[in-house]
This record gives sequence, structure tokens and C-alpha cells, in this order.
Amino acid sequence: MTHDIYLDANATSPVLPAAIAAAADAMAACYGNPSSGHATGLHAKLLLDGVRERTRRMIGAGSGSVIFTSGATEAIQTAVLSALCAVRERQASGESTGDLLLYGATEHKAVPEALAHWNRLLGTGLTLRVLPVDGEGRHRLDVLRQLAPRAAMVCTMAANNETGTISDLAAIEKALLVSTSKAFWMVDSVQALGKLPLALESTRIDYAPFSGHKLYAPKGIGMLYVRDGAPFTALMAGGGQESGQRAGTENMAGIAALGAVLAALETGDTFRTPAQLHGYRSRLVASLREALPGIVFNTPLHAALPTTLNFSVAGLSSSDLLDVFDAAGLRVSAGSACSAAKAAPSYVLEAMALEGWRCASAVRLSFGPAVDDAFIDAACERIAHCGRAMRTGGLGQPLLHGGEDVIRVARDGASAWLALDEASRTCVVIDPAGPLVETIASMIRSRHYRVRGIVGTSSGVDALAVRAKLAELLDGQLDFAGTGDPFGWPAGSASVVLGLATSSVGIALGGQVVARISHDGDTSRSYLMGMSTGGALAPADVRFAFTNMAPADTHRDPSEQMGGLLNGDTVVCPAHDSANLICTTPASSARAVPPPDSMELDPADLDRFLRERPDAILVDVRNPWEHEAGRPVIQGRTACNVPLSRLPSQLAQWLGVESRPLVFICRLGTRSQRAAQCLHRAGYAQAWHLGGGLATHFSVRKSELSHS
Repeated sequence: MTHDIYLDANATSPVLPAAIAAAADAMAACYGNPSSGHATGLHAKLLLDGVRERTRRMIGAGSGSVIFTSGATEAIQTAVLSALCAVRERQASGESTGDLLLYGATEHKAVPEALAHWNRLLGTGLTLRVLPVDGEGRHRLDVLRQLAPRAAMVCTMAANNETGTISDLAAIEKALLVSTSKAFWMVDSVQALGKLPLALESTRIDYAPFSGHKLYAPKGIGMLYVRDGAPFTALMAGGGQESGQRAGTENMAGIAALGAVLAALETGDTFRTPAQLHGYRSRLVASLREALPGIVFNTPLHAALPTTLNFSVAGLSSSDLLDVFDAAGLRVSAGSACSAAKAAPSYVLEAMALEGWRCASAVRLSFGPAVDDAFIDAACERIAHCGRAMRTGGLGQPLLHGGEDVIRVARDGASAWLALDEASRTCVVIDPAGPLVETIASMIRSRHYRVRGIVGTSSGVDALAVRAKLAELLDGQLDFAGTGDPFGWPAGSASVVLGLATSSVGIALGGQVVARISHDGDTSRSYLMGMSTGGALAPADVRFAFTNMAPADTHRDPSEQMGGLLNGDTVVCPAHDSANLICTTPASSARAVPPPDSMELDPADLDRFLRERPDAILVDVRNPWEHEAGRPVIQGRTACNVPLSRLPSQLAQWLGVESRPLVFICRLGTRSQRAAQCLHRAGYAQAWHLGGGLATHFSVRKSELSHS
């Protein structure tokens, strides 16, 4: 993909060119301090007052105040502090205040955090209470009417940042008026600016925070509306700026930029109309439905902003979808940017009582009101490309792609293994784990493999139950009748000779064999896989060994545990891998692995490295669907795809042949680092990885091009 399609505007927006120009002019020509009394300062104050008046017009402030802040978080803190200081004064005078701080269940986390913070510091002793929402994400008015008489402050949103749900502010206001509630009312209006009509003076709203960077202004500028007569306490005291309401020299560049955005909004020649925005959303919806069969939109479209879509796809995680979209240059998110680092289901969707899979796999797509037809055309085309990449790469339809001997299926430290023979279409499953059973069954069913055995390296009731569940799912594809063995070994398997005439039994997979080894009085098992000759499996022919010994266990060597039945290039595949080392070789525990930074290449190093080593191979370790969505090409070289699930099988081919330099790449550099470390442990020294991943590499390239 040659350029990004940015669809995460609810997190932040690009800065409008007119805003950039206005900020630059404020820094270059209007650089005075608006508190200064000379002409240069008065020129800056004229700009400040002009933007304030424009803001008042655009939000319908009337006689209310508009205070410039560093952003919405500061505005929220100021509003909560102001309200709770007034509550404390009422408490001190014996006036009834209510005992609840009521906030919507889908509020941005900045709101309950601010309520809890100031309630504690001011000692108001109020109880935080969540106002529930319905299945559309709108506030439960019946609960509000019940609790409003007890509320000291009520906090709601104009529109939700994750789902786009538009609140029924008129109904909330009516509920407060009917109940004669004295509660102060704050409405988070961050997502409303430029998307919903605003006439704040005509409402009961006491405080409304806004943020510039959600609507094409830079970060670091926001404002707070305060209704005329609403109590106010300054968050910061100092030099008396903002009429004594917010100390600190004003951010004139940010204010000028915000003014340019609001001017464009006021003139109506930059932003799309509501009808146009609804049309754009309809086109995106159609493209998503075509690309992602089974898609479910988590907010009814009639109840949401026309610039926001929140959806889930059955059988796919949000991580799966984000990886594909990101590989294709489509920038979307799983929800609030402030919560992106927390791997947890969306609390917003959970509050709406949606099914667990929808909460855990949600994706948010949002665009700004300044986009045009060409942008939407490009976005729809890129979404269609993602759909094709997912089908080709097998996302949602777990496929075996051919040519593999061994596949690793891993999650949460558990590693299940599939030993395969493509020619005979047969396989053995080793150490299936409970969370992986459905995935393994889908992989095998999709290519109609016959299953010769489902075995484990350890026994136990839990392992037995997991193997039985997998056998049930694969009924009709099993090539064995039963086991009677606590490890799942099938009855009637053939004898095989290992090493120095050691007798064992094996399962034939075409010309290969999977042979078992018992340990510690048959309390644990290992399995060897390789080409057999005349009923024998010599150590030199053992390509894979499956064991329950953790690869980080430096006190035991796999070759010692298996009685010298392995060769130096045997790939050891562990059942437990909490360190995510993937696989090892017999000598890994004794081999010194270089520190991570010595095998890391930054973008400049990579360019030089590839020029100096024309035989180097780029290896993309992302999943096949990510690779298909955006095949990396660096210095004219297209990367081949070896996902981590297939690295053990590929490692067995790389070892023992003339080594070529390998450079592993992925999106962020985490998976590629693990791959490079795995090869070094195995004795393949010519392995490097791209530090920071493709995201950093192409960002650096883009930056260099823009300055050249």
C-alpha cells in the first residue's frame, strides 16, 4: 500500500492545513503575550478574543463562559472540581446536596477518575454510582429519574467515543427537571463538536468540555463551557490569565489553530453536511459487509454519529482484524486510544450487555467530517483488499497451506503440535490444549487430513478430557479405533527401532514415522519424527522431537533426556513454552545467544545490510493474512512469509545447509526478535531482525522522503 488511510479520527485527527498555517502565523507574526499592554501584546489579545467569540457562537454559549484549556481532560478536572467545591460549601452550610456522583456507564475513563480523585481530596464523602445504559448505549432514563433526587452531580456524554452512540440529552434534561434535581450537570462534548448541533445556553448543562485535536486542531488545546451562574473554581492559580479562571500564559498557537478550524466550520466550505456524512458511512458499511461476512455492527446506525462505526466479526478477534487492516495501511482501532494498551474487552460494549465475543473482538472505524469522496473511495477499495487478503491467507478459515512437516498452535504458554505428511494426508496431534481444540479441529477438517493419533507428553485427567474432546470434534477423520493408553497412544501401532537397537513403537505418516519414548518409569513421554528406513529411525534422520521439557530448562539437555537418540540439528518442540522461545535444538541450553541488540537492525542499518549482502533473505513472520494484506518490499526485495507457527518446520530445512543471511520482519519487531533469537539458539548465526518493525521502518522512510 502506497499511503495510509486514516480511520481513527475519534482518537485524534490530522491537523487541518488552515490550522497549521494559523499556528505558524501566531508563532511567527503574532507572537506577543496577550497579557502585555503594548501593541504586540494587544495584537495577540485581539486574536485570543476573536477565537473566543467564534467559539461562543459555534457552541451557542450565550452568556456562559468559554475558558481555553490544554484539552478535555483538564476541562473535565476543572468542571468536577468546581462542582464538588460548591457541594462541599453546601454541606458546610447544612444545605441538602444529595449523596451520589452519578456518571454514565460508557463515559470516558477521565470522568469517573476525576470524580473519585476530587471526592477523595475534598472529603465530600459522596458515593460514585454508575448510570446504566441500554443495548443501544443510551442512558437508562428510568434509573436516572429514580436516582436524580439523590445526585450531587450528573456526568453524561453528548456522543460516545467508542460506539458513536448519540445521547438523548433532551430526555436527560427533562428527567433532571421533572425530579427537581439540584445536581450539577456536566456533558462531555468532545465528539459532538463539528458533528452535532450545539446550543448550550438553551439547555440546563452546567459544564461542557471540548478537545481541539478531535476536530483537526493540534493536541494541547481545548476549552470548557461554564453556564452563567454555575459555580467555578480555578484548577490552576497564578498570573490571572483567562480572567483569573485558568492561570498560565495562553497557548496562542493552539488557540489560533482552533480558531481556524472553527472558522472553517462556521463558513461551511470545508466540512461535509450531515447528509453527505451519512452517505459516506453507508458506503463504508456496504464495503465492510462485502469484505467481512458475519459482521455485526455494535451500535444501531440510527443511534450513532455518521462518522463512527463499531463492529465485530464472529470467529475473529479484534487483534486479527487490526493486524490485517494495519498491514493494508488502514488505521483503525479497537476502542478508546487511552485504553489501547490494556488487553481487555471493551467496557463500553460490556455496559451495553452485548455478547462476550462482541465485546472482546470489537473494532472501531471513525473518520472526520472533512473527508471527501476520493478518501471514501480509497477506504472502500482498501477494505475490499483486506477481505481478499483474509480469504487468501485463511483468516477465519484455519488452513494448512502445504509443505509443512510440523505446525505450532500456541496460546498463553501452551504449545500444541501437528506432525503432518502432506503426500499421504495424515497427521498426529501432540499435546492439544483446551483453548486450542477448536482451532486444531478446524485446521484438520479444512484440508481433510486423516488423524493417526492424538497423543500427549504427559498423562492426567485434564489431558485425557482434552484429547477426548478433540477426537469427538474430528469423528469421521480418525484412523485409529482407541487407545487404552493414558497418553493417548493408539493401539496396534507398528514396531520401530531407534538408535542402537532400542525397540519402540511408531505411527506411520507416509514415509515418515512418529515414534514414542517413555521417561521416568513411563510417567512422561517424548516423541520423535523423521524418515524411517526398513522399520528403523536412526538419530541422523530424527528431524523433530516433541517433549514436555520447557526450552528454558537449562538443567536438562533434550539429547540426554532422550538417551542420545537425537542429532545436533533435531528441532525440539516443547509442550510448555511460557518464555515463548518457540523451539530449540539439543545444544540450545549450552549455546550462548547474543544479546538482542546485536541482532537488531534499525532502518538505516537494514538498508546498508541489504546493499552489502545481496544474498540476504527477508522473512516476514506475520500471519499469512497480514502478509497478503501488505507484502513488504524493501530495496526491491519482496519478503517471503514464514509465520511463527511454521518456523520450526522451516528451521529444520535451514539447519544443515549452507546458511544465508536471514532478516526477520514483522509489524512491531516483537515476533521478528523471537524468530531471530530462536535461530541463534539453534546454531544458525546469520539471523537478524528489524528493530521497531515495519511500522518504524516505513515511518522513517516516509520522514526521510518528506525532507529530501
